[in-house]
Amino acid sequence: MRYIIIGAGAVGGTVGGRLAGSGHEVVLVARGAHHASLRDDGLRLRVPEGELTYRLPVVDGPAPLGELREDDVLVLAVKTQDTEGALDAWGPAPVAGVGTAAERLPLLCAQNGVEGQRIALRRFRRVYGVCVWLPSTFVEPGVVSAAGGPLTGILHLGVYPHGTDETARRVAADLEKSRFEAPVVPDLARWQYAKLLANLANAVEAVAGPAESEEALALVDRVRAEGRAVLDAAGIAYASVEEQRALRGDKVTLQPLEGAPRGGGSSWQSLTRGTGTIEADYLNGEITLLGRLHGVPTPLNELLQRLANTYARERRQAGSMPVAELVRLADET
Repeated sequence: MRYIIIGAGAVGGTVGGRLAGSGHEVVLVARGAHHASLRDDGLRLRVPEGELTYRLPVVDGPAPLGELREDDVLVLAVKTQDTEGALDAWGPAPVAGVGTAAERLPLLCAQNGVEGQRIALRRFRRVYGVCVWLPSTFVEPGVVSAAGGPLTGILHLGVYPHGTDETARRVAADLEKSRFEAPVVPDLARWQYAKLLANLANAVEAVAGPAESEEALALVDRVRAEGRAVLDAAGIAYASVEEQRALRGDKVTLQPLEGAPRGGGSSWQSLTRGTGTIEADYLNGEITLLGRLHGVPTPLNELLQRLANTYARERRQAGSMPVAELVRLADET
């Protein structure tokens, strides 16, 4: 199978690089300065064993590839807010002699939150969810860092909305040859909603920096408790913290990378790159939505969603709000 990585940033670049490193055919999709750097200098993947450079085909859309192949696998790794644009471009792309990508090819949604795959299922017949546990960073064009070891990450796979099939198992086998653990599970949503709860802290980190102080950690606990209350009210199951810890163990442990200090998660990285958008509507905003649907107040998640969007829209510096100020705003909600 050939893997087309739509969005070769932190997650997509790491997955694409690792797949290429184990001998799989990979095409990277990127835009702007990142596209130019990947094209001219290759993908520089900084991992615990050193900096690896992969010179791979790089495109900014499907047109340069001509007709897609029947053995192509599309890996959607853009932020959820960019999903519609990516699907607009790739859904109608012709597949040699058999129809379009939306009709024929598997689409793996390797994204935070739960909404991207739902958006995709409106367009694509064959949608797969991926629960991404993959600490990685992309803040410099052409350079992606992934500090996990001995495994680079854990990627649960499943058919969306539920089930498993042979394609998922084949992809998992390729990933497991590429320094990932890739469980294929029929109940992927349980893992994705557990990850959603973890990702509710992304906005705290983006606005006020790493949640390391006692007051920041206490705020994160409150935000996640609000999220759990909403999921419980909605009857949505999620893997427990204990179940997640038992699965991960010491498989993905962060290790220092020379020249690649880890500054923050995906939302922090969006602010650092000054993209003008952030994924808060699909993280804290998912809890806000479910809270409104099921009559559960979500003032803390609403606050973080609003602040994160303001910081992105106004291109404010990541982590520039004092934690004490964020806690004060939370206490006033």
